[in-house]
Amino acid sequence: MRYNVQNRNDEISNQLTANFHRLAADRGMKFDEEAPEVVVSIGGDGTMLHAFHKYSDQLDRISFVGVHTGHLGFYADWQADELEQLVNLMAGTKLPDSITPRIVQYPLIELEIVSEHGLEKYQVLNEFTLKGVDGTLVAQIDINDQIFEMFRGDGICISTPSGSTAYNKSVGGALIHPSIEALQIAEIASINNRVYRTLGSSLILPKHHHCDIYSSKTQRLILSLDHLTIAVDQLQSIRCAVSAQKVSFARFRPFPFWNRVKQAFIGQGFQ
Repeated sequence: MRYNVQNRNDEISNQLTANFHRLAADRGMKFDEEAPEVVVSIGGDGTMLHAFHKYSDQLDRISFVGVHTGHLGFYADWQADELEQLVNLMAGTKLPDSITPRIVQYPLIELEIVSEHGLEKYQVLNEFTLKGVDGTLVAQIDINDQIFEMFRGDGICISTPSGSTAYNKSVGGALIHPSIEALQIAEIASINNRVYRTLGSSLILPKHHHCDIYSSKTQRLILSLDHLTIAVDQLQSIRCAVSAQKVSFARFRPFPFWNRVKQAFIGQGFQ
């Protein structure tokens, strides 16, 4: 198996990376930074986002595995003290009969951004947000090429199902299971009064739908794509849709999505 490691570059993550390389070499695994089969993320969900964007042009042949070195992450199946077990399973050694490695795939968002820089395309794993720099964001939102609303407020968050547990949740959006191919549009502090009116709740669009966002005035904007931040002064439009591509995660043991949600937001106190 060819692998690479992306880490958070702190002391514990660097140490775990060194241990992983040693264990992998002992089991005949091959380090390959350019064309790995599996990318191991050691750190947190932010580290996984870095790994995803580093290899976003190779999603059709790469799967990801997460090892968390802090709080439990939604993209991390493994803890620091389970590193040797993970390497054994990846290498196919000491594989229990009860474990059948499998690949699970999560939906992504495809963005087409038209600005003074021309057309740029991105794949998004967690979410995309659009905010004004100097004040209120004013933007027209179309759904399936029909005008839906004129948004005024702090911003707009568009998330994938796996990203619905992140910023989307903090602004009142729903949690969506990653087996559902959809995207969610959530408002960030929208203005609703006699003059300005938006829906006031999040929207979930299926795979075959799309939405377009048009800047409705001259305004400086900040676009955040997962961990990436882009400043745009002359935005024309943004098209958002469920991508034809998916991200793949190598699962060497069960870790259901709703178990992750419970551990992250509820804990083990309630039985």
